Amino acid sequence: MAKQLVDALGMQRVLTRMTYEIIEKNKGLQDTVLVGIKTRGIYLAQRIAARIKQLEGEDVPVGTLDITLYRDDHHAIGHREQATVHGADLPVDIDDKTVVLIDDVLFTGRTARAAMDALVAHGRPQRIMLAVLVDRGHRELPIRADIVGKNVPTSTKEQIAVAVTEVDDHDGITIEQI
Repeated sequence: MAKQLVDALGMQRVLTRMTYEIIEKNKGLQDTVLVGIKTRGIYLAQRIAARIKQLEGEDVPVGTLDITLYRDDHHAIGHREQATVHGADLPVDIDDKTVVLIDDVLFTGRTARAAMDALVAHGRPQRIMLAVLVDRGHRELPIRADIVGKNVPTSTKEQIAVAVTEVDDHDGITIEQI
């Protein structure tokens, strides 16, 4: 049975706080590009860009990365499976820009690593930052998020599920035993 950690209003608050952190850590938004990692990271990046527009009146470019690999929510894929990058839609040249990678859950770090590899294949950012809605721990790689919406310590027998209206018809974060 899933236990709700964050409801729709709470998720909106977390994303607003993350937006402020992105603005503050970049001392503004000049030469900043948001890149959402498929699937839910894309919608989170779009929401953060919309909130930036409301707060700062600036349009920040939003790109997407489509990465498929072993993750905590793909139990059927073996641990030795390598990341496959299926595509990137980057609306601007990322050379010498600050790229903020946005994802829903940080777990092992493999998605973030694959996303960084994909970005470097498309250009040479000045800096890459990682922003995640939920950091649940259990890293297998030495990767840390620069901006974390919510830290949720979990066991390896638990799973975090992020729901976004664009995909799931509601917003929220739940945890459940697997």
